[in-house]
Amino acid sequence: MTQTATEQGKVFARILDPASRANPYPLYARLRETPISRQDDGTYVVSTYQEIAALLHDPRISSDERKSSKEAGALAASGKLTPAGQPSNPPFIFLDPPEHDRLRRLVIQQFTPERVEGMREHVVELVNHLLDAKKNSQQIDIVDDLAYPLPVTVICDMLGVPREDEPRFHKWATLLARSLDPAQGISEAELKQTIQAATEIGEYMNGLIEARQKEPRDDMLSGLLASYRQAGRGERDLLVTMTLLLVAGHETTVNLITNGTLTLLRHPEVLEQLRREPDLVIRVVEELLRFDPPVQFRTRTTLTDIPIAGVTIPKGAAVALLLASGSRDPRRFTDPERFDPRRSDNEHLGFGGAIHYCVGAPLARVETQVALSILAQRLLNPRMEVDPPPYRENASLRGPEHLLIRIDGIRDI
Repeated sequence: MTQTATEQGKVFARILDPASRANPYPLYARLRETPISRQDDGTYVVSTYQEIAALLHDPRISSDERKSSKEAGALAASGKLTPAGQPSNPPFIFLDPPEHDRLRRLVIQQFTPERVEGMREHVVELVNHLLDAKKNSQQIDIVDDLAYPLPVTVICDMLGVPREDEPRFHKWATLLARSLDPAQGISEAELKQTIQAATEIGEYMNGLIEARQKEPRDDMLSGLLASYRQAGRGERDLLVTMTLLLVAGHETTVNLITNGTLTLLRHPEVLEQLRREPDLVIRVVEELLRFDPPVQFRTRTTLTDIPIAGVTIPKGAAVALLLASGSRDPRRFTDPERFDPRRSDNEHLGFGGAIHYCVGAPLARVETQVALSILAQRLLNPRMEVDPPPYRENASLRGPEHLLIRIDGIRDI
């Protein structure tokens, strides 16, 4: 049944409501009845694949939320993923060309395929080590025991962050990742906590940068420092990029691994196929990125009026691109509500698209492929204790807070 404009105007607010976190997909389906809908707060929500893909490639839409007439004041005070007091230096994912391209290029130079693929055996060792620590247990929390410690250890190792400092990043990362939600979904108390976390992580990063200036090492931080210097970039830009890599570099992978485990447990026939065919994990992860991605939506701002799908989005409007909704659009994918790793056409939006395609996608794929493959082989008779599990507050970077699994044991390597 087609909804009225008034009904459509309230759906996105329900998606932001924590009560919808366990399953926002029926709400996405309702929004797809009208590809572009104006919400009560003035946000334009884009929910269908074709329109999302078009806007991801449209230079008339900006990733710099400071350009939004509605958000500018609030964002200037929020310190989104930046050290507090430095709103003029957002990370490159919140910038437009040519500045975005210059800073992104410096990161890509360090995030080489050789460096990422070279981490695969290390990831295998880490996953097996984490599972070995639970060998005498009949219960495992996929989040606390695997999905969180794995990517945070990997990114800290790559950047050169001392392992003893890793626990400090859990609180920082959770708070800063929450800031990726639209402003209307964040309370004043959460905003204050976010600014405090940004300040603390900024101070910590400054210390690391100063240490590498005195004594460079064979790590990504030293490489980034050299590249930024050569490009004439300041330490503040490097500090913001480091914060981004540490937060976004592991928060999304935590969700991808956890969502993947949850999906496999809900589809035991696929889990059994993965046990028999370990190479299937590549297609499992790609289908997971379509079916239940860690990044549900991203926000943009229009630089001019944009006519699309019979609607004109006005200049300066906030736009929410519902990537997870687009990847379940029945006009683009056959039987989109079915989890099917063997589907022949899977050009999903799980890592975004165009110039903002996720820089860390290759590393996230390696970590998730290894984790899900080993879990399928080593966990004996895994079954969920609670379904659905409890979810974290974040609506944009969506994933369970805990995923408790009862097991009969863990198979030896």
